[in-house]
This record gives sequence, C-alpha cells and structure tokens, in this order.
Amino acid sequence: MTIRSKLTRREFAATAILGPASLALATTLPRPARAATAAEINAGADAALGSFYGKVQGGKGFVNAAKGVLIFPSIFQAGIGIGGSYGEGVLRVTGQPSEYYSASQGSVGIQLGAQTSAMVICFMQQTALDVFRASSGWTAGVDGSIALVNVGAGGVANTNTAQTPIVYFVFDNTGLMFNLSIAGTKFERITR
Repeated sequence: MTIRSKLTRREFAATAILGPASLALATTLPRPARAATAAEINAGADAALGSFYGKVQGGKGFVNAAKGVLIFPSIFQAGIGIGGSYGEGVLRVTGQPSEYYSASQGSVGIQLGAQTSAMVICFMQQTALDVFRASSGWTAGVDGSIALVNVGAGGVANTNTAQTPIVYFVFDNTGLMFNLSIAGTKFERITR
C-alpha cells in the first residue's frame, strides 16, 4: 500500500502543502473528521452556527442581515516551520445551501503544532457576494477586502463592522479567536 492510499484526501493535501516533514505530524496527531458529503458539511455547518450563536451576542443578527453566509465547520491548520490550513464549507443564500467551497492557506514562520477551528463569513453586500460567486478562485485580501469582526467584552459583536462588504469570525471550542488574519486564504468552489 502506498503512502498516498493510507492518508485521507485532507491529510494528503496537508502533506503536499507542508512538505515531507509534515508526514509524521499529519499521521500521528488526532485528526478532525473531514466532511466527505454535502450532508456532512451541512450538518457540521448547522452545529458550527449553533456554537457561533452561543459564543457571539449579536451573531445571529449578522447572519440574518447577510446576503450570503459561508460556513466552514472545521478548518485544520498544521505546521512545522512551513504551515497550511484546509477546510470545506457551504455557502448559504437565504438560509439554503447554494454551493460548496474549500479554503486553503499556506504560511511560513515560527510554528509547530496543529489546531482545528470553525469560520463564519458574512457577505453583507450583494455586490461582494456576486463577485465571490462569479470567481473561479477567490483570495481574501487580494480579490476582495474582508474584515475580522471586533468582538468586545462579553462576546458582543461590533455592528459598525457590518458596513464592511465581507466580515468573518473564527472560533474554536474555547471561544472566538482574536487577531487571526485569513489574508491569503484561497476559496475555491468544489462539487459535493
């Protein structure tokens, strides 16, 4: 059996992004479940939104006001000097699944380890959503401006940020992750 056949598709992609040194990391660390079907992605998105609503006061207002919401229930990030991340999510327009996307990012710097987080991206303006959907591959910070929502004391979202065309929230099991840039993350439509 080859190495490629022993790894899941996500692990293989992470190994390709991170290089040979990451093979041990990708095969020995606890692995988050990788959504393989639309039903699994949608179920994960429902759970992620439930967690998001519990962590961010006003989060439901952002989602309800958005023209579209891109939900990534699980983004796996790992690195040994050179790092990367990968996740799959669903774009919901008027609350219904519309399309499925992958998010991937590479990075270089001092890093060691792995983590999993969830991300909710709210398209607050129709034009921003239309440009995103029409692209064959959209990169945050290059193809469009995207802002991390400032969440203040008590987990209350700052609604002034909602005037930005695209806003995002990143969180894990312990809560929101502050000052986490997704600039350079590439979003591509996938078939499920």
